[in-house]
Amino acid sequence: MAMDVHENSLDEDTRRFVSAKVFETLEDAKETLKLLISQYGSEEGPLVYAVIKKDESKNIGYVQLVPIGDGKWEIGYHVAKAFTGKGYATEAVTAFLPVMAERVGAIEVYGIRVCT
Repeated sequence: MAMDVHENSLDEDTRRFVSAKVFETLEDAKETLKLLISQYGSEEGPLVYAVIKKDESKNIGYVQLVPIGDGKWEIGYHVAKAFTGKGYATEAVTAFLPVMAERVGAIEVYGIRVCT
């Protein structure tokens, strides 16, 4: 999965919209994955989960829930440019949000839509 994360992070949309998620090397991607996986089971966040294209077992992005204080959370996601416009983000957010919001006891969840 680290190779997919590394490659996805290098596309122009990632650099433009979520530059903090650009992993210039495979080692950077591996270290970040270790950190994010260590958060699984936590209710503190950030809670970042892979979006996997089932028919290829390929990581194509992520969906996340990040605490912003006072019981409020922010949802975010990114899908690699080669996979955008196919409903993957909608499917991921629809499946992820109710489960994760209940898990962390979120009072409010915010999101911002960034259009190209």
